[in-house]
Amino acid sequence: MSRRRPTPRWVYTQLLAAYGFQGWWPADSRFEILVGAILTQGTAWHNVEQAIAALRRARLLSARGLVDASAPALAECLRPSGYFNVKARRLHGLARWYLDAGGYRRLARHATARLRAMLLEVHGVGPETADDILLYVFQRPVFVIDAYTRRLFARLELAPADARYEDLQRWLQETLHAEVQVYNEFHALIVRHAKVACRRKPVCGGCRLRARCAVGANGLS
Repeated sequence: MSRRRPTPRWVYTQLLAAYGFQGWWPADSRFEILVGAILTQGTAWHNVEQAIAALRRARLLSARGLVDASAPALAECLRPSGYFNVKARRLHGLARWYLDAGGYRRLARHATARLRAMLLEVHGVGPETADDILLYVFQRPVFVIDAYTRRLFARLELAPADARYEDLQRWLQETLHAEVQVYNEFHALIVRHAKVACRRKPVCGGCRLRARCAVGANGLS
């Protein structure tokens, strides 16, 4: 019997049944999410939490606080997140852009395509970071494509691992055609699943996707 190929919607419903609602992004404010989108680059989330806590203790967790902070003070707060000097420059630039653009209310007036283009002009903001910000800060219906998403959809044979970011995103959005909440939860569920089961070396026992997965169905875990 041939293995049935899943659909993105089926994957979403299975992951939701397995893990429940994730309630992402964990933060106290929109601006904290903006900061986290930069700090999460190349590091684990618990490291980001430590850096954000340090910014809060130093009273730098605001656009004005980041712009006015000295480079050494900002870098020291970001040390737990890794690449702290680079991230300090990126955060300073993002905060400067945020203030110059008029803050959340003025930025939120822009159409999604225009806002994404503006974000991509900020130093250190690539497609994934821009889409994190669009989805979680501005509540726009965009699908964030990260390494976990590529791994999962490649193993399910729904998309090649080296698919262009924009092509994979466009296909998923056109296929799902969903509201913001679904994109939010789906991204969070994929991250959760990648940490629990769909790791670099997969742990397929008990995985709800296994029967339709090229790796799991073939017993390669």
